[in-house]
Amino acid sequence: MTDAWTQESSPFHEGEQRIQERTGVRDRTEMQGQRVIRDHLPDQHRAFYESLPFLLLGSVDEQGRPWASLVAGPQGFIQSPDATHLHLNTTLLPGDPLKKTLREGGDLGVIGLEPATRRRNRFNGKASAVSNAGFDIHVDQSFGNCPKFIQTRDVSYVAPSEGGASAHTRNAVLSDIDVQRVIATADTFFIATAYSDETRTTSMGADMSHRGGKPGFIRMADSTSLIFPDFVGNNHFNTLGNIEMNPRAGLLFIDFEKNGLIYMTGKAETIWHSPELDAFEGAKRLTRITPEEIIITQHTLPLRFTFGDYSPFLAKTGSWPKQTN
Repeated sequence: MTDAWTQESSPFHEGEQRIQERTGVRDRTEMQGQRVIRDHLPDQHRAFYESLPFLLLGSVDEQGRPWASLVAGPQGFIQSPDATHLHLNTTLLPGDPLKKTLREGGDLGVIGLEPATRRRNRFNGKASAVSNAGFDIHVDQSFGNCPKFIQTRDVSYVAPSEGGASAHTRNAVLSDIDVQRVIATADTFFIATAYSDETRTTSMGADMSHRGGKPGFIRMADSTSLIFPDFVGNNHFNTLGNIEMNPRAGLLFIDFEKNGLIYMTGKAETIWHSPELDAFEGAKRLTRITPEEIIITQHTLPLRFTFGDYSPFLAKTGSWPKQTN
């Protein structure tokens, strides 16, 4: 297998190309994509995924809404039988939307993240061999991701039977006290987006992406929506390209205090011009999310996180102006 794009069609779909054109990076990003995007997992990526105690997944429900999820297990629960597949020996966490979205041939966006080393790799693909004991993911596109904006944390797996408090799941709204608490202190969250048309090319499907910033970098825009700056990245514009074609997104927050997760899905909008952008160094636009459904789980996450330090890139990113009542 060659470590480059081998298909005649572009590794980027129409929406991604539109954003690349708009930001003036289309030609060089196409050349970069042809070099770094593959249709398989390199050996070092395969070993990396197999070492992880959790994996982040983006999926799409029957209404076309993206959801961001997390699956976990003891080291070795992820296996790579060959360069085009991962096999996950895991059961889904209580309350996870994957219980409804995971299906044969369903699109999945994947991030493998090792917070302690700031290492991350991504791929998108399709689910197969779905059972109560796990599932496979077939690789369509894979590439590495830089460590920018990742906060270091040591992560350990804790068997669910050793977790202590009873698991709790409920529906919520943005004004919920636990949603407000997690958003106000968040330095990390994950965003799932998706786009596909009748051609179903490998450049399409679901995507999962990491977002990091100073605590509170995502905040309430008003009583019904969230807003956050979009910092300079790899110029692939996978997230914004999907939103360009399908203005929806799913967000996932880890509730470190209560060992749970907050899942939300809703409408997504890219804001290209705003005076608030002046507060952020390296932010070229804002993203607004208006949730339509929120699920809170507590004491469901079989992982424990110990904070290390913030990304050195955060020092110059700026902060939201202080809000006055």
